[in-house]
Amino acid sequence: MKEFKNVPSIFSDLRQDIVQMPEIMRQCSGIRIYGRRIRSILFTTDVAIIANNNADAILAVYPFTPNPAILKSIMRVASVPVLAGVGGGLTKGTRSANMSLFSESEGAYAVVVNGPTNVQTIEEVNKAVDIPIIYTVVSECADIASRIQAGVDILNVSCGLDTARVVAKLRKEFPNFPIIATGGPTEETIRQVIEAGANAVTYTAPSNGELFKAKMEKYRKTTKE
Repeated sequence: MKEFKNVPSIFSDLRQDIVQMPEIMRQCSGIRIYGRRIRSILFTTDVAIIANNNADAILAVYPFTPNPAILKSIMRVASVPVLAGVGGGLTKGTRSANMSLFSESEGAYAVVVNGPTNVQTIEEVNKAVDIPIIYTVVSECADIASRIQAGVDILNVSCGLDTARVVAKLRKEFPNFPIIATGGPTEETIRQVIEAGANAVTYTAPSNGELFKAKMEKYRKTTKE
């Protein structure tokens, strides 16, 4: 049977502008969670952006204490799997476990714990939920083996400029373990983490202000015409 390489794209009149994930992300192998293949992950908690994108999943992590109301809002508008942040730094132990259970009950595909998360918290979360635990790696000095033993299912590498190097190091130490990595700002930085061994890549969404600025410039141009 002949394979068709052309992929038709359909947009409605009112939904032309969405946040498009970089095409290079399709080169990832992806990670299958409950049968769904995830390669491109959009990092945002802006519900307007969450409702208008073509990512495979949403990384809903923010620098405040995890709040059920925030997660509930995100889950209401998301049409793709949500990977929900449940703390791990100041928020830990039973509180993280309870937030994880709430996330699962709301339909989250996985929970995300941040770099400082100790083994005890991971163990509590692992006992509380039946969805994958994603551990965010912020330093190559982290004891990854102990976190995996405690119940971590996926690593999420976010090490700034060192991300590609840390991904390569982890891929050598854990050849078959699922790895997500921060893609950085350009196609080249995304390519680097993919070549280093990342199975899926996160992409930081532009701010609402940036998107509005571009749209307003377009409106001004149209008005002049």
